[in-house]
Amino acid sequence: MRLHVPIRLRWSDLDAYAHVNNAEMLRLLEEARIQAFWSNDEPGGDLPGTGESTAVLDGRPGAATLTLIARLEIEYLAPIPYLRAPIDIQLWIGKLGGASLDVCYEVWSPAGQEPAQVFARASTTIVLVDAASGRPRKINEVERTAWTPYLGAPLLFSRK
Repeated sequence: MRLHVPIRLRWSDLDAYAHVNNAEMLRLLEEARIQAFWSNDEPGGDLPGTGESTAVLDGRPGAATLTLIARLEIEYLAPIPYLRAPIDIQLWIGKLGGASLDVCYEVWSPAGQEPAQVFARASTTIVLVDAASGRPRKINEVERTAWTPYLGAPLLFSRK
């Protein structure tokens, strides 16, 4: 199963070639990851169709756990032009380790747009770190239970 996170493009995401700049892709993936996994105490702040099931990390300043990026790989498949409708970033967990997880992404054209097109694939290794000690900490049962339904095959990049 995948999470579908709609992300709106900003005009400033484009570069001189009139497509989303490669560095901005990192921001788009980050925004989708935050919406999918960080808790939101605001009413109506959950992702449509997902409820609160995946949003179990506290991303606020002073949180007990830090989420640090250990590795990131992106494969660009096609340039993303400026689109008024939100792009559909699909996320799933490619691996649940002891203190880390691999988040896989596919960046798609807006939901309902035909023909559907995948623009990029990416994978991020995230390490959960205890803020007080600065050491990795184990994924707890609440997190593992929330993320297990989204566990799927790891992303395979075509250039490897």
